[in-house]
Amino acid sequence: MKKRILAIDDEQTIGVILENFLAEDYEVITKRSGAEALDWLETLLPDLIISDIQMEPMDGFQLLQEIRTIGYMRHTPVIMLSGRTESSERIKCYQMGAQDYLTKPFNPEELKEVVKKNLFPIHFAASW
Repeated sequence: MKKRILAIDDEQTIGVILENFLAEDYEVITKRSGAEALDWLETLLPDLIISDIQMEPMDGFQLLQEIRTIGYMRHTPVIMLSGRTESSERIKCYQMGAQDYLTKPFNPEELKEVVKKNLFPIHFAASW
């Protein structure tokens, strides 16, 4: 059974790109807003979440805060995406509980490795 990834981005193109890059190895569900994602999370549980930061009306920071307050989502890995490169934004994501942060445009190979790192932590890896 494939691991399930929830990808949230208000730009449809990014959702399609994420799905195309990851669908071979994972079940990818895309949502266009934080509210859509929270509604979906009431019925299913992903193994990993990838979220844009700059979204309206609920931005990625607000979504991350909501996710971390849901008891059963507390330990779900979250990767944040942003077009901004300021280290202060990256630090804020880490302080709020995100595991990783990628800038857009992202390298597809780096995305795949960051996803794999978060879904299969090294101490669980069968081989190097």
